Amino acid sequence: MNLKTIHNVYFIGIGGIGMSAIARYFSVNGKVVAGYDKTPTPITKSLEEIGIEVSFEDAVKNIPISFLHKEKTLVVYTPAVPKNHVQLNYFKNNGYAVLKRAEVLGEITKNTFCLAVAGTHGKTTTSSILGHIMQPEKATSFLGGIAENYNSNLILGEDKVSVVEADEFDRSFLKLSPNIACVTSMDADHLDIYGENEFLQQSFRDFASKVSDTLIVAKGLPLKGLTYAVNEEADYKAYNVRIEEGKYVFDVKTPTSEIKNIAFHLPGNHNMMNALAALAIADVYGVPLEKVKRQLGSFKGVQRRFSYKIKTEDVVLIDDYAHHPTEIKAVAQSVREMYPKEKVLAVFQPHLFSRTRDFADDFAGALSLFNEVLLLDIYPARELPIKGVTSSWLLEKITINTKKLVSKEKLSDEIIKSESKIVAMLGAGDIGLLVDEVKNKLEEKHKK
Repeated sequence: MNLKTIHNVYFIGIGGIGMSAIARYFSVNGKVVAGYDKTPTPITKSLEEIGIEVSFEDAVKNIPISFLHKEKTLVVYTPAVPKNHVQLNYFKNNGYAVLKRAEVLGEITKNTFCLAVAGTHGKTTTSSILGHIMQPEKATSFLGGIAENYNSNLILGEDKVSVVEADEFDRSFLKLSPNIACVTSMDADHLDIYGENEFLQQSFRDFASKVSDTLIVAKGLPLKGLTYAVNEEADYKAYNVRIEEGKYVFDVKTPTSEIKNIAFHLPGNHNMMNALAALAIADVYGVPLEKVKRQLGSFKGVQRRFSYKIKTEDVVLIDDYAHHPTEIKAVAQSVREMYPKEKVLAVFQPHLFSRTRDFADDFAGALSLFNEVLLLDIYPARELPIKGVTSSWLLEKITINTKKLVSKEKLSDEIIKSESKIVAMLGAGDIGLLVDEVKNKLEEKHKK
């Protein structure tokens, strides 16, 4: 596939966070870009604002006429698209070049010096931190979240160096050619794809074997490479950690040197680990540590990753993508660290029937760390219902007393009734679309 000869790029699932980053990349590099998605979202709106045509009806008639010239058209699709998708089958049956998102990302980055971030948790934040660190180095970064510093999931630079989020879903990261990479975590997940945890573990080993120069791993993971840890001996060690004026300040020992008083604004031990992983990759690449320190201090975070939507004396509203028990525990730990004396309400929308089934007890344990829980129905994404796997079933397993199943329509009203000062809205489905409504209602309540 020679991307230089391609004139048109059509995306099926263009509103996906990873898909839209590549769509933006092609658009700013002079390609004609269009695509389909199921529903309008802030992401599809932002694509339309830069001149990308997006349709929301799965019909061949919605494909722009210029894209019917198959020799000059590349079709990119996400594995989440159903097999009976009309447009996708039209392209496949008529001899178009049709590639998965991961294959296209592999093609874009294979001739760059590729810095890749893998892991079942932390990869979006870590790759966003790394992209920010590498921005003065003119790297182009493809992110799985909207970096607050750039209000984008694409940090555009030059073609010499790329930063990519290496996604284990559907074994996508095996399409990459990483030069330096890190693995943040290897917890069981995506068992609807892998079947068993051992196959997921094997995919990480396969990814590690593709790294040409240096692999960096969180200490304790069963992979060989440079290690990083907080307050433990490792090749990259963060220590002397303290909280000053609402931010972390810490020192780091590297294999060859030391740097003091790094300031970092994101709460939670897991985010300090993310910052340390990004520092390690940048250090191995050769970015001076003083420059790394400066960029860490100015990093503002990633949307839907412990994002403060309201932060006042009366009420705090946090929006987070957490959709795995480990991630929910990390949010709980961060909230307790920042607000040790306050009551906390968690609003959770489970994502996938299979994930809810596979980790039900772990979800219940993580959600029981909060004072109150409101549970939305399971967001199905790409799945059909599984008998007996419901939010009511999960609710029964949660051990705290103050818990309730709630509809999207009544969610804001239920939150308003709560006496908790801290509200954390969690999940990877469409719960993020409800946050603004909740924000407006809470601000109204506390004006009175």
